[in-house]
Amino acid sequence: MSPSPELSLVVPAYNEEKRLPVSLARIAEWLGSRVPRLTAEVLVVDDGSSDRTAAVAEKTAAGLGLAFRVIRLPENRGKGAAVRAGVLEAGGEHVLVTDADLSTPIEEVEKLLAAGAPVAIGSRGLDATLVKERQPLFRVASGKLFNLLVRFLAVSGIRDTQCGFKLFRKDAAREVFSRATVDRFAFDVEALLLARRLGYPIAEVPVLWFNSPDTRVGLGGGLEAFVALFRIRRRVSRAMRARPAPPSA
Repeated sequence: MSPSPELSLVVPAYNEEKRLPVSLARIAEWLGSRVPRLTAEVLVVDDGSSDRTAAVAEKTAAGLGLAFRVIRLPENRGKGAAVRAGVLEAGGEHVLVTDADLSTPIEEVEKLLAAGAPVAIGSRGLDATLVKERQPLFRVASGKLFNLLVRFLAVSGIRDTQCGFKLFRKDAAREVFSRATVDRFAFDVEALLLARRLGYPIAEVPVLWFNSPDTRVGLGGGLEAFVALFRIRRRVSRAMRARPAPPSA
């Protein structure tokens, strides 16, 4: 059997045929220039796209020489479902979940690896100077309100649960996402609450972030995330009762 890669990169993708070639090229460039070298695999999870996301990703990755897989979901189920499918298929010693647009540059994973925690999350809430392209004012305001509710209702002490750049040690990734159930928005909150209930320390790390004007989170999705917060604690408690934390967690 071949050894496990050091890093798995899980990229959830819905109708991303235009952005993926650029993002995959940036990932390949970083991996090729990194010293010391890092063995890695890239898993793009096609969340029931209606465009050529899977075919474009496969063709691009083959040309770049990436160790690569596409996981196809037969219908659009949501970013949470796509992330869960990718993480549970990942074989790396660490698993990075990153958005298809690389709003946080791939190089920032070095900061998460250096944190040395079972769960390390990129954050826009710790150092405002690292947010290089800001969201519209209404999104900033709703994001702050959402994070206040998250700290009050679910995961205290974390300034930014929603940045799409998170690193999990292999064991933590499996334990968290094998219990996760949220398919769409606020899945990040569920994952972090599960990690905390399982006893995994969470490091919040300030990272560079550039807003993408082509965001896929509309007003309806934001409202869905607010409503989901009130269900997540109950779901997590149910999941932990069904499968308590292992002794080593």
